[in-house]
Formats: sequence, C-alpha cells, structure tokens
Amino acid sequence: MNKMIKKQLLFFCTLALLIAGRMMAQQRPNIVLIISDDHAYQAISAYGSKQVQTPNIDRLAKQGALFSAAYVTNSICGPSRACILTGAYSHMNGFKDNENSNFNFNQPSFAKALQAAGYQTAWIGKMHLGDSTPQGFDDYSILPGQGDYYNPWFVLPGNKKQQFPGYVTNIITDRAIDWLAKRKNDQPFCLVIGHKATHRTWMPDLEDLGRYDSVEFELPHDFYDNYQSRKAAAVQDMSIDKTLRLAQDLKVYDGSPLLGSFRIDGMTPEQKAAWHAYYDRIKVRFDKAKPTGKDLVEWKYQRYMRDYLSTAASLDRNIGRTLDYLDRSGLSENTVVIYMSDQGFYLGEHGWFDKRWMYEESFRTPMLMRYPGVIKPGTVVKDYVMNIDIAPTLVNIAHAKMPSGVQGRSFLPLLKKDKSYRSRDALYYHYYENGEHAVSPHFGIKTKRYKLIRFYKRVESWELFDLQSDPNELHNIYGLKAAAPVVKQMKAKLEAIIKKYKDADAEKILKRAI
Repeated sequence: MNKMIKKQLLFFCTLALLIAGRMMAQQRPNIVLIISDDHAYQAISAYGSKQVQTPNIDRLAKQGALFSAAYVTNSICGPSRACILTGAYSHMNGFKDNENSNFNFNQPSFAKALQAAGYQTAWIGKMHLGDSTPQGFDDYSILPGQGDYYNPWFVLPGNKKQQFPGYVTNIITDRAIDWLAKRKNDQPFCLVIGHKATHRTWMPDLEDLGRYDSVEFELPHDFYDNYQSRKAAAVQDMSIDKTLRLAQDLKVYDGSPLLGSFRIDGMTPEQKAAWHAYYDRIKVRFDKAKPTGKDLVEWKYQRYMRDYLSTAASLDRNIGRTLDYLDRSGLSENTVVIYMSDQGFYLGEHGWFDKRWMYEESFRTPMLMRYPGVIKPGTVVKDYVMNIDIAPTLVNIAHAKMPSGVQGRSFLPLLKKDKSYRSRDALYYHYYENGEHAVSPHFGIKTKRYKLIRFYKRVESWELFDLQSDPNELHNIYGLKAAAPVVKQMKAKLEAIIKKYKDADAEKILKRAI
C-alpha cells in the first residue's frame, strides 16, 4: 500500500470518527436542571393550587411528567444540593447541615461524570455548598452563600467576584441563557440553574409588588395546630405567630437599623423608592389597624403568603424565559429539562413557615421533567423517587460512567417503562441541625401507609403516623397498644434501611433506649 493510499485511509478514518463523535453528541441529550430554593409544591398550580397560577412550571407537566411522590433525604438547603450532586446521603457526602459543613468537591459527582463523558458543564446561580472551589464544572457563576435579591454579587472562575445590577432571578436567567448561547455547539451540555427564590426573606421583583394583595388566602385547616402528642413539634421556633418577624420578614419597618437585615441597603435609589412606595403603604395600614391576638397572627400569614408568592411569580416567569430560549434555539427536542426545589416548604400548615421536618410538607418536594421522545406529555409519576436519584438518572441519560458512592437509583428505566424496574417501597430520611428554629434532629422511614420518626438530642421521642387515616400527621399513635404490632414492624424496616444506607450514627441512636 503506497503512502498516498495510507494518507487517504487515515483521512477518511479520522473524518468518520469525527462524524461519529458529532452524531453521538447530537444523540446524547442535553440537560438543564433547574433547582429553586424553598419552593413548596402547594404553591404550584400543576400540583393543585387554586389561588396561584404557575403557567411556565405547568408547561413541564403538560409537555412531560409531574412527580407526585418526590422526596428529599435531608430537608435543608446546602445538604439537599450535596445529595443531588453526589447521589448519596448526607452522612456519606459529608455535608450534613448549613451550620458546620463545607462541601468536599474532591468526591465524585454527576457533574464530574458528565464532564468526563464529553459534556460541557456549568452551574449558574445559587449553589450554597460553602466556600470551596467548585469542581466538575467547566464554567460557573454562583452566588456567595445565600446571595442577595437585589444587585447581587457572583463568584466566577478564578475566585473573581462581580456585581450585577438588577433582580437576582432575572440575572441568573440572563447569565444562564448567555452561557447557552456561547457554548460549543458540537458537544452536549449539562447546565444547572440554581435560583435563590423563594428563600426567606421573600423579596419580590419590583414589578411583582402587590401582585396578590387582592387575594385573601384561606388558612390551612391545621394552622392552629396544638402539637398534642408531638413533643418535638411543641418546642419548635418556626411559627408564623411567634417566629415570623414584622420588620425583617414582613417589611413593616420603621427605621434604618433594620434595613440591612433583608438587604434593601444594597438597592439603588430608584429601587429603594419603588420599594418604599409599596411597603410604606403597608405599614400605614398596619399601624392604623393595630391588629392583636389572632388578628395579628392571621395578618402576618396573609402578608407572608403575598410576599412569598410574589417572589415565586418571578421564578415561574424566568423558568418560562429559559424554556422559550430552548424552543427558539432549536434545543428543546434534544434537551432534558428537570425542575425541582431543594425541598418542600410550609405555607402555614401546622402554623409554620420554613422546612426541616420529615413531615410531608417539607419532606416532599415538587419535581417536573420534560424528556421528548421518552416521557409522554401529561404523565404523572406516582412512584417514590428521591433527590439522591437525580445523579444516577442524569448519568444514565448521558451514557456516562456511574461515579462511585452513589446510593440513589436511576429512574430512567421507570420513565422508559422498563418492566424490570422495581419501585421503592420505603423512604429513609435524616435531618441533623440542632440550632435554628429549634427543630430536633431526627431520622425515620416512610412507607405507603406509615411513617416512623425517631427524634434525638433536643427531644428524645418516637412518632408514628397512619398516613391512611391521618395524612396531615396530627395524631402520633406511637405508644398506643393497638399500634404495637405496627411499631415492631416499622422498627425492623427502619433498622434494615439504616444498614442499607450505612448510617452508622443512626444505627447507634436506634439501639439507645428512651
């Protein structure tokens, strides 16, 4: 074979490999994972909310799937993101709480797995995993810590910091779309968009101020819960009545010493003028009414709901902007889109705001997914899935190598209706923080009918709920003679699942008599 023929063969082989590589890149779907902060499923119209409309989030339900039984492993911001990234429980990935943890990026993650498989990767927005340098991402633009709602600073590669004028939800979307527009077109991509909304202190975009002022929100039926039979719930400090602050949370303030508490001191004069024009009127009406007792508690609830949902309005609008860009750019047909919150949130249930508990409103999270060609539009997924399942599912979708240490399970076979897929029959949960809001650390197990919880440290107690007769978890039946067989059965299941997930600390506590 002469040199010319060899060169021609080499050229055509190289060309064939390049073409094959590009075809593979086109076949492997792109991924957009949108993670909001503290967005309750009760605040999404696709989940049945009657007083709130979220048309853009609902698009994902109409065009893909709504997960009606998606849960988290640890209902708190940073730890939830660590679980999503690693596919492992908090005791395995090391990020147990927001108070003392700093994420170790040296460990495996879905981002590293996708990056190794040829995906372009980026995280734009809130990450909240401490101050370590992110790994697994070709690019990032992240809020330091919680970040600010107005004129926020971002940390960029090389530890550079830059401030951007405007409202945080709009800015995160702007930067995400900018990254999508500038990425390499011959490689698949995975983009994580981390929104700050709807985190406390619920500061709406200026255009959304007063959006819900004409709505009178119905009190949840357990708003005046007395926590009878639930020792840990009785000593919490997260009630709308006692914990929600008039000045810092509800913006009924009367002087500059409180302004920095919710960061309006970082606003421009124009932003401040619009802000005061709205909230000063609220304060005038409040001072005139002088509500007390139950009237005050219920006034606080209405203000909380109006600010929270007005903040969520921008979130939904910007999710729409992201979906519109994917449509306009021709990316939608080959892009998987997942929307989820880092956990659930209380909108007055049990008289609370915030999250943390293994009770349903914070344990369960909204999750919706669009996957053209795989998920039939209008699908409702009723099987149990958890946030630790996101990592292995994305790795499967990308045909990448599964990273070590993954404890979640891919639900891609479920979406593809693979008959070999076996649904979970139980969920395991472990919450660690013992500081803010006085929520006692606890772990537990949930099955279709029962939920068993072991509280420790602040409160030492057990709780058992029959979810069939008591879906709102108001009646702890642990200790009742009639419940003894169920207690025995559930404790055995709890012990087994603790061993399965290698939670050594929980195993020790489980053996402790109380």
